[in-house]
Amino acid sequence: MPSSSASRATVALFTRDLRVHDNPVLAAAAASGEGRVVPLFVLDGGILPRISPPRRRFLEECLADLDGALRKLGGHLVLRSGDVVAEVCRVADEVDAVEVHMASDVTAYAQERQDALASALRAKGAELHLHDQVHTIQPPGDLRPSDRAYFSVFTPYWRRWAEMPLRAPASAPRLTVPRIDGLDVPTPKSDSKAKSDSKDGLLGGETEGRKRAQQWLKKTVDDYEEIHDDLAADATSKLSPYLHFGCVSATELAARASRDHSGAGAEAFLRQLCWRDFHHQVLAARPDAAHTDLRPRGEWVEDPEALKAWTEGCTGIPIVDAGMRQLVAEGWMHNRARLITAGFLTKTIGVDWRQGAAHFAYHLLDADVANNNLNWQWVAGTGMDTRPNRVLNPLRQAARYDPTGDYVRRYVPELAELTDVAHVHQPWRLGPVSLRDLGYPAPIVEVENGRVGERVSGPSERLF
Repeated sequence: MPSSSASRATVALFTRDLRVHDNPVLAAAAASGEGRVVPLFVLDGGILPRISPPRRRFLEECLADLDGALRKLGGHLVLRSGDVVAEVCRVADEVDAVEVHMASDVTAYAQERQDALASALRAKGAELHLHDQVHTIQPPGDLRPSDRAYFSVFTPYWRRWAEMPLRAPASAPRLTVPRIDGLDVPTPKSDSKAKSDSKDGLLGGETEGRKRAQQWLKKTVDDYEEIHDDLAADATSKLSPYLHFGCVSATELAARASRDHSGAGAEAFLRQLCWRDFHHQVLAARPDAAHTDLRPRGEWVEDPEALKAWTEGCTGIPIVDAGMRQLVAEGWMHNRARLITAGFLTKTIGVDWRQGAAHFAYHLLDADVANNNLNWQWVAGTGMDTRPNRVLNPLRQAARYDPTGDYVRRYVPELAELTDVAHVHQPWRLGPVSLRDLGYPAPIVEVENGRVGERVSGPSERLF
């Protein structure tokens, strides 16, 4: 590389921090390169084949929006495709960069990629700078108890986390991008804007994420403690996809919630942000937790038919089926429904949590490994739940969190015309003939007196 620094640029490698506001990676790269920066995103060939078309669409909308935001700062997004390490090194060579900035991450895949990139750049006389407060509010390895490398129980972590100061927000810098080739940035489909307010999907990008955050913090967060478990109300923030792709800053959300609000609602919202950090700090210390039980348990059940019924939303348990159908229709699912559906698969049927986590990971827009897999472990009793044997009875959950039946009616159209909420949640009370008339399946498990029991081994009509 040339010895003169006059022509050199720094590289800001975007991963899942697709924003310009409060992005320490972009700010640090601009400061180091005196504004001469290559804002780079590499379509990772190791990841893209494993995501659903809606998630790919959301990513493309994020990239298009990021490019627009960078252009307002005087730059633009440079898009490449292939092996991340090879492409970053190639870009560094093309612009004589001696520094690459990126957000650190906690999965085994991300850590291996970071190590490989650091080594490859070092061989070229360049340096990789990792920033550890981009995806999370507190650095994953900073908060730890005195006797181990990470917190395994949430409450003491929450107490420590709540005491910590927030880092200062990073300003969006002015940029100059050197001449360099890249792929065309995806152009959102003409109907994408309509998705913003439809149940068919969320519109990707920082612009939409910040708009949703503004509306949420202004209108709803104060009521969050009271309404966040109400399935039919659909009153959660729906910011999780934007947090996963980094379209909004978790630190900025926490700062605004703390500064502008007080009371149970704001605290409950901050606890949810803390749960994200909690799972990231576990995975940072235990990357194997993405696929290995943290707490041993007995054998899992091999039941392909039950797994198929669960994935298709045809278990015959309406509250479970509603959640699973919402997942496929929207790429998102209400958190209470996630608990119910995951509990049904792992605790009622006994199917391995990894099979459920893989289905969620494919469909969810917000499925990062730390939150998805460790929440699955929590529900399955193999993770950080202090009561690993707890069972969520889906019928009791339905009565408590969907008391009018409106959530089920919304996502299970076969039951939409039923007026008696008892029949909405337990349609088998109508008898097998009525179920067939409705076109809705009988339960795949024993149901009696408000209890859900063993897997049905023969024709489900025998229940009646």
